[in-house]
Amino acid sequence: MIRLAIVRQKYNPHGGAERFVSRALKTLCQRQALDVTLLTRDWQDSGGWHCEKLRPFHLGRAWREKAFAHAAQKQFHRFDLVQSHERIPGCDIFRAGDGVHAVWLEQYARTQTPLANRLRGYSPFHRHILAAERAMFADPKLKMVICNSELVRRQIATRFHVPADKLCVIYNGVDTEAFSPKVAEKYRYIQRQAWGIPQHAPLLAYVGSGYERKGVSVCLQVIARAADTYLVIAGHDKARKRYEQQAAALGVSERVRFLGAVNDVKPVYGAADALILPTLYDPFPNVCVEALACGLPVFTSTMCGAAEWIAEGDNGWVRDALDVDGFAAALIDWLNRRADWPALRANARATAKPFTLERMGQELEALYASLLITEQDE
Repeated sequence: MIRLAIVRQKYNPHGGAERFVSRALKTLCQRQALDVTLLTRDWQDSGGWHCEKLRPFHLGRAWREKAFAHAAQKQFHRFDLVQSHERIPGCDIFRAGDGVHAVWLEQYARTQTPLANRLRGYSPFHRHILAAERAMFADPKLKMVICNSELVRRQIATRFHVPADKLCVIYNGVDTEAFSPKVAEKYRYIQRQAWGIPQHAPLLAYVGSGYERKGVSVCLQVIARAADTYLVIAGHDKARKRYEQQAAALGVSERVRFLGAVNDVKPVYGAADALILPTLYDPFPNVCVEALACGLPVFTSTMCGAAEWIAEGDNGWVRDALDVDGFAAALIDWLNRRADWPALRANARATAKPFTLERMGQELEALYASLLITEQDE
C-alpha cells in the first residue's frame, strides 16, 4: 500500500482548489492501493480520510506560509510520496493548481496603478511565494509536477526550465452524473421564478469568489450591451457593494442578481444558459468543467486553462480578460444563434463528459505507481 500525503493549508468551502482536493481525496481513498493522509492547517470537510492539522504559531501572511511549510516538511519522511498543493520545497509531487505566481502578478498588474504595482514588489508575502516557487522547482527531490492545463505546463517549462519528463497534465475530474444537463430540468423553472428572471430570457452565470481577479466588472459591462440578458453572480467578495454600485451606474441592476456564496452551485448552472468567466488568470477552474458537464457553453479568457477545451462558436468563446468589446461581440453572436443553442449545449456536455472523477483517480494512481517503480529501480 502506498502511503500518500496530500498537503493543502486551508479549506474554503467555496474555493475551487479546495473542491478539487476534496474530490481527489474522496476518489483516492476509495482505491485500496492508497493510504491517504491530509496535512493541513484548517480543514472542515473530514470526508473519512486521515487528517492531521499543523498549526504553528505565526503573525502575518508571509510568516504563516513559512511556518506551515516548515511544519509540513518535518512530516514528509513518514510517507512514500508527498503531493503538495502548496509551494513547499522537498515534496515529491507538486500539483500546480494555483498556476505560476509570477504570471498571476503580471496579469494582475494590468489592472493596477504603477504605484500599486511597485509597492506590491516589496510585499513580504509575494516575495516569499516567488522565492518558494523557484526553490521548489529547483529542488532535486521534486519528481513530478501535475499541471491541470497545457497552459500551466508551458508556463512552468518556460520559466523554470523544468524538463518535460517531470511535467504531466491531469485535468480536473467532475462528477458527470451530478453535473449534467438534468440540472436544467430540476432547477431552471424554480430558480428563475425565485430570482424574478423571465423563463425565456437569456441568462449568464458567473461562479467564483474574488470578483476582481475573475472579471465581474467585465461581466457587468458586457451585459450592459445586451438588452434583456440577465446575469447571476454566485460567489463571495468583500467588495460586493462596489460591484453593486457599478451595476447601478451601468443601468443593469434590474438584470443582475448577486447571490453571494452558495453551498450548491448546481441550481445556478441549472437556471443558466451559459457561463461567463473573464478571469485574469485561472489555471483551470472547476466551474468551467462543471458548467460544461451541465451543458453550458463557456465564455472565458485566454489566460484560463479551460480555453484549451473551447472551440470558437462550438462550445464557447475565448477573449482577452479585459476585452469588453470582444466579449460583447461574442455574446451578441451567441444571442443571434439561439436556434443553435441545443447543439451548443450538447457540444459542451460532450467536451466534459470524458473527464470523470474515476478517470482522474486512475491517472493519479498510475502516476504514483510509476514514480515508486522508478525510485525502486534507481
